[in-house]
Amino acid sequence: ADGILLDLGVASPQIDSAARGFSYRVEGPLDMRMTPEGIPAREWINHVPEKELADVLYQYGEERHSRRIARAIVQARTRSPIRGTSELAEIIRRASPSGPRRLHPARRSFQAIRIYLNRELEHLDRFLETLPALLKDGGRCVVISYHSLEDRRVKTAFREGVRQDLYEALTRKPLRPTDEETASNPRSRSARVRGVRRTAKGVAA
Repeated sequence: ADGILLDLGVASPQIDSAARGFSYRVEGPLDMRMTPEGIPAREWINHVPEKELADVLYQYGEERHSRRIARAIVQARTRSPIRGTSELAEIIRRASPSGPRRLHPARRSFQAIRIYLNRELEHLDRFLETLPALLKDGGRCVVISYHSLEDRRVKTAFREGVRQDLYEALTRKPLRPTDEETASNPRSRSARVRGVRRTAKGVAA
């Protein structure tokens, strides 16, 4: 390829569709699948062991209160199965420490469950491993990531590729949205853009 643009964000129509079950702000079935394949979130959340649930919330959502939230979810599902997004979001809200907040307390947990069930980081890792073979001499790849788990993987892979002389860096530091852009498009606020160019030496190798 001469160029590849990878946008790792979840599409706004998916987030905004209550039927898809991604949003903690609107009521919908607890699904979170990107495709019809796989396990709906409601099945997983009602059967996963507490320790595994806490680990997923911490590893994929960087949720500091993962054990506390996992315990609350397990206690709630013993009374009745958790079926909807609003119900899960309320359980998480009640389990989270009180205090001033800028963002909803369920944000990280919902992110973690979505990433885990859809194997998003596995797909990203596979792409980054394959990328050198996909680009022509001088071919460019630009990746837009939206949280630190993604950006860390892209940064590490690009840095290692530059060290091996497979790539030249197009961005010394990640590009960030301007104040004007975040004002008109609030969902861009966490975006990070990194890019590399394939080297002739790397293609020859």
